[in-house]
Amino acid sequence: MTATTDSARSALEAIRTEIGKAVVGQDPAVTGLVVALLCRGHVLLEGVPGVAKTLLVRALAASLDLGTKRVQFTPDLMPSDVTGSLVYDARTAEFSFQEGPVFTNLLLADEINRTPPKTQSALLEAMEERQVTVDGTPRRLPEPFLVAATMNPVEYEGTYPLPEAQLDRFLLKLNVPLPSRADEVDVLTRHAAGFDPRDLAAAGIRPVAGPEELRAAREAVAAVAVSPDIAGYVVDVCRATRESPSLSLGVSPRGATALLAASRAWAWLTGRDYVTPDDVKALALPTLRHRVQLRPEAEMEGVTPDAVLNAVLSHVPVPR
Repeated sequence: MTATTDSARSALEAIRTEIGKAVVGQDPAVTGLVVALLCRGHVLLEGVPGVAKTLLVRALAASLDLGTKRVQFTPDLMPSDVTGSLVYDARTAEFSFQEGPVFTNLLLADEINRTPPKTQSALLEAMEERQVTVDGTPRRLPEPFLVAATMNPVEYEGTYPLPEAQLDRFLLKLNVPLPSRADEVDVLTRHAAGFDPRDLAAAGIRPVAGPEELRAAREAVAAVAVSPDIAGYVVDVCRATRESPSLSLGVSPRGATALLAASRAWAWLTGRDYVTPDDVKALALPTLRHRVQLRPEAEMEGVTPDAVLNAVLSHVPVPR
């Protein structure tokens, strides 16, 4: 049975409800994960340890009828531990390929910036081309394929900054902040009532969407109308970052296409078949904050990428 647009939207909205059974007060991050699913994009979640980044992705996996695997990134992790490798079979005297954890629908790359760049780069081909090449042979990854990576702030000891080429592969970078007092009280109350973050099935999280709903939703998002004025607005916002005196690196054309894709997904989720400037503004920070680079002097003055992007958004004329 083919999913309709309305049933697909309901299924995607239900994902947010299911994740809310385990994660408190992180609605923007939850919404970002759903947008990434619709755009076939990857997500980077940044926050200090203990703010439920891993739980957020595990809850997403539990709410989807998809295959999922987890890799804990450590300083001694090798690229073959992610992609797989050729293994010698003594019985046949031949080498056979043994798939790594990347061969799944939803890969949780936990603490991705705790492993050196050599291993981080093992994901580059998988994220961009949805395939892994070992010994000269390309091997396709399952569809859908999504990398949800968590990372600790780069100021923390034992972390390696992600290279710009890899950061650009992520559709969204979502900040996972410390909860408010009310949300933190809610977390403790749930734990006191018996909530176990290691047992999401007991929390009542169940699969509410699968490949069929995702396929229908993505087709519907692809049909969301984009006027020439909106396309021009997205380009103007991205071009303005390249001229900002606070930035040494502005948003590339790939970033512009990512912003447009995320805006279309958000428009569809909110029940519209066309994109508005407000959709672009709503997704600008998570889509662009990891694609810009501050000048050292701006960084020393305490300027943040979000502050620069907000200034750009306030100065770029909005189409009527």
